[in-house]
Amino acid sequence: MQLAAIVQYHKALADPTRLKMLLLLAGGELNGQTLAEKLNLSQPTVTHHASKLRSAALIKERRDKNTVYFQLNEEFIRYGADASLQFILNKGVQQMQEKSGARSQKETVLSNFYSKDGKLRQLPVQYKKKLIVLEHMVEQLKPDVVYTEKEINAFIKTYHEDYATIRREFIMHQFMYREDGKYTLNPPEIWTHWENVK
Repeated sequence: MQLAAIVQYHKALADPTRLKMLLLLAGGELNGQTLAEKLNLSQPTVTHHASKLRSAALIKERRDKNTVYFQLNEEFIRYGADASLQFILNKGVQQMQEKSGARSQKETVLSNFYSKDGKLRQLPVQYKKKLIVLEHMVEQLKPDVVYTEKEINAFIKTYHEDYATIRREFIMHQFMYREDGKYTLNPPEIWTHWENVK
């Protein structure tokens, strides 16, 4: 995790209202109106704070018609805390060694699941291997480009026919963000990283 992402993580946490929102969401998914009522805040204020938390990947959101529901992104909250601790304790050498081992593991998985022509033979069942395969795919997309669903489907089909499943996986694991049928690549800092899966 880069220093800028660590700083953004702590900036998002450095607000009493946002911490209260996270505490409420620890009890389960809530919509914006419920959060506003529980915190005695206006809906726009809750939306503002939720935007800060989502930008730092501390929460996820889903839309059901006109209602937006929020939930904790527990995995990233833990990841951000661990990354901060590692940075403070300056375990750079250990991280370099782990990255070297991780590279060889990634290369093995990619050679097992991708054919020489770049096609995906199948989506792995094992969670860590699936994340490696998906990460390799999204790394070919351009950041800051807004893709239509049709464009994302066409992109995925160059690798595998089951574009609907893979498109959902992109969203579920924070590789991409979808809004109003448009898809954008999330910053790598908020992806679900396979290196953190045990």
